[in-house]
Amino acid sequence: MFRALSSRYFLLFMVVIVAIVMGNEFIVAVNSHSQSPVNTAADSSWQAPSLLLDNTTAGNERDLLIYGEELIRNTSRYFGPHGKIRATSNGMNCQNCHLDAGTRPWGNNYAMVYSTYPKFRPRSGQVENVYKRVSDCFERSLNGEAIDSNSREFLAMSTYINWVGKNVAKANKPASAGLEKLPFPDRATDPTKGKLVYQSKCQSCHGIDGSGQLATSGDVYTYPPLWGANSYNDGAGLFRLSNFASFVKNNMPYGQAFHQSPMLSNDEAWDVAAFVNSQPRPHKDQRSDWPKTESKPVDFPFGPYADSFTEQQHKYGPFKPIAATRK
Repeated sequence: MFRALSSRYFLLFMVVIVAIVMGNEFIVAVNSHSQSPVNTAADSSWQAPSLLLDNTTAGNERDLLIYGEELIRNTSRYFGPHGKIRATSNGMNCQNCHLDAGTRPWGNNYAMVYSTYPKFRPRSGQVENVYKRVSDCFERSLNGEAIDSNSREFLAMSTYINWVGKNVAKANKPASAGLEKLPFPDRATDPTKGKLVYQSKCQSCHGIDGSGQLATSGDVYTYPPLWGANSYNDGAGLFRLSNFASFVKNNMPYGQAFHQSPMLSNDEAWDVAAFVNSQPRPHKDQRSDWPKTESKPVDFPFGPYADSFTEQQHKYGPFKPIAATRK
């Protein structure tokens, strides 16, 4: 009888322990989406997993990963003006903004998607999931329409995007995730100087008129358009100068510049960003963006604002005086 009671108490004890552990894991998971990402050490490096070297996924999951990567690399073949599935975008590819299919360090990568989504985003004023993130890219950077959330294509893209960041701990942000934050210049950015930078460093790939270069197949861009009807609209993330400046400083000219060996100075990056984003492009109605005006970034170029600075200064700077009022 004593042994029976002991075994029962032991079983009850184990059930309680398991319940406590599972409860703690649930709390950690919930909190990971309500707290700000934790930055890792500045010298930490993040490397995306490789499908070529991966031997842990198989079957349908691997098929989805392969298809998802293909959709990120060659989005236009499936959703461009002559897309196999639907003509719903401007012809750019996701990887035109998320380099190397979202795997390049400091290349607007997907390193912290899995670790931080779902998360609250001030731009929408809501908690967003991965579908909202992908939809925004289609509606803003690809100047098109969101894809079906129930489609195999979205399942493949979301599976791949999450897989790229699968080794990043929840609520963590690797040092090389997304885009580097460049210091604001001490002056306003200068589109005229930026034009000279564009002509010397960018024009050979993106064209005199910024229209980019189509591949010989005619269905995808080798070098994307930087302005004009087929480029990203003014609701895209790269329309903010801080994002564009960081993107080009760490990655352009493509294949020649890297974070460790940039070819542009900070000033050149800011000025070429000002030039490119001063050129004509599609417009997106953003009146519902940033419902709390005080949370708008200092370089968001559309009012109203919670401060007295003009739209001109919010777009081209100088940004330091704006930032100083928020401290």
